[in-house]
Amino acid sequence: MKKLVIMGALVGAIALFVFAQPSSAKESDEAEIRTMEAAMMTAFAAKDLDHALAGYVQDDTLFVFDAIPPRQYVGIKAWRADNEGFLALFQGPVKAEMSDLSVTTNGKLGFGHNIQHFSGTGKDGKPIDLTLRVSDGYKKINGKWMIVEEHISFPVDITTGKADFSSKP
Repeated sequence: MKKLVIMGALVGAIALFVFAQPSSAKESDEAEIRTMEAAMMTAFAAKDLDHALAGYVQDDTLFVFDAIPPRQYVGIKAWRADNEGFLALFQGPVKAEMSDLSVTTNGKLGFGHNIQHFSGTGKDGKPIDLTLRVSDGYKKINGKWMIVEEHISFPVDITTGKADFSSKP
């Protein structure tokens, strides 16, 4: 009877370890992505494009639908050029904030979405105030989470055909 109790406890401990492991790994993966996203926003605010783009896959497999034309950007070089143009719109500092980040992972793939708010003064001296919706596709490559696909958008008022740049819920 004593052996049976010990065996039952051992099996229970092994089961707990096996079933608890994925949750812990999943939480660790999600935390890694959250940290990466926060670091990228800090780098955008500093106009540090090297660090702002560090979370993206650094080759031609990157695919981005941006809120501005052209329709799509393929590869990190095209995406970098687009972001250089975006940051060049600002005179002086850029305020970059992210909210409502949701991340889901499952081993080597994940997805997330968030709201990003950029504001500052334009080169023309007028204020820039943009709120974007961002959806990301993540892939774990060589043990590191990378953005492999991104979609950025603004809501559009169908009756006027105009974008809602402030995008309030």
